[in-house]
Amino acid sequence: MSILSRANAVGIARAALGFVPDRLLARSMPPSLRWDPDEMGIARPANRSRIRLLITPANSAGQAYRWARAAQSHLADVAAVNLMSATARARLFGFPSDVMVPDSGFVFSGAWQRRQRDVILKEFTHVLLESGQFMYGSRPGSSPRRVADYVRDRGVPVALLWHGSDIRVPSEHASWERDSPFGSRGAYPAEATRVLERNSHDRRRMFSDSGMPVFVSTPGLLDLEGSRWLPVVVDPEIWRVDEAPLQRTRPIVAYAPSNSPMKGDPSIDTQLSELEAEGIIEYRRVQNVPYREMSALYRGSDVVLDQFRLGDYGVAACEAMAAGRIVVGHVHDEVRSRVRELTGMPLPVVESRFHEVGETIRQIAADRAVWSEQGSSGADFVRAVHDGRMAAQALSEFLGAVYQEETR
Repeated sequence: MSILSRANAVGIARAALGFVPDRLLARSMPPSLRWDPDEMGIARPANRSRIRLLITPANSAGQAYRWARAAQSHLADVAAVNLMSATARARLFGFPSDVMVPDSGFVFSGAWQRRQRDVILKEFTHVLLESGQFMYGSRPGSSPRRVADYVRDRGVPVALLWHGSDIRVPSEHASWERDSPFGSRGAYPAEATRVLERNSHDRRRMFSDSGMPVFVSTPGLLDLEGSRWLPVVVDPEIWRVDEAPLQRTRPIVAYAPSNSPMKGDPSIDTQLSELEAEGIIEYRRVQNVPYREMSALYRGSDVVLDQFRLGDYGVAACEAMAAGRIVVGHVHDEVRSRVRELTGMPLPVVESRFHEVGETIRQIAADRAVWSEQGSSGADFVRAVHDGRMAAQALSEFLGAVYQEETR
């Protein structure tokens, strides 16, 4: 479909909201925008706990689902669920979610939007809104801020949660991080950078005076005024491996960048391919792997490369550390200092700039006895910081809930 015809279809669909029955509207859309009305489930609390939290609608890397489980497990009298608006590709990728609806239905299904709105107002006590998006589908003439205000004004407190590219200002990042994808050493497309710049400024302006609590999912975003870190969550038992890394004749190095121009560099392939040609390592570059297969991928590796341009770390690094693998990436000194200050622990990601990856891996392979201990340090760090307990503590004040150490 051309951009013009798709835009026309979107405009017509928005105008039809509330006037055309959902099933007719869903069938009338172009193929790429159709949805199945039977898949439009409603997110509602699992029980009548005193505090009932909804996290909506992004579920980036399955984190909203994990945060909901953490809140429900470690906070007294809390029920928590997540709602995910997902493209067909995201649905195939397999991240867990309590309720997942097709993104076209989320945007265009007026009847579903009204049902979900009414459930939020009647059954939930708190909402955590991800990425400045619409809480329960877009409405003509409205905005995510107006929808959030509408819900808050009717007695349901709303907090904001930012993940990264949704709020990161490229020009500011380029002045902070030498290897920024948006700077002179980066290769992120110019037009895409301009879009990110515009969108991040728009979101900051939209919510600047909202007074809503602000959470960020990575410590590199803590420069956002008034923000609090909501650590990403992984289940250590899903990823745990008993075998220490670096026991093979040739260590296996895995590289699975989720967004290569944003986080990596083509030279990494060259450096690792040369090491493989020398017989020093076995190199596995992995892309488009479903979430359910990632644990096997990490368990079968010795070293996992993370990101090298954002100066931060996130879900992928934590999953690899939980598996006891040696994680190599670049994390800005300020971020490492923040992590130590907030957790009392050093971040066990082996430091390397993208142009130094080959030499870093060569050193690891040459001194395995020393570096193999790094794997257990990473697993210990994840159990202490990213198993859900710190996330629950971060949410406790917003929810007015009592933290409890033991998992329910």
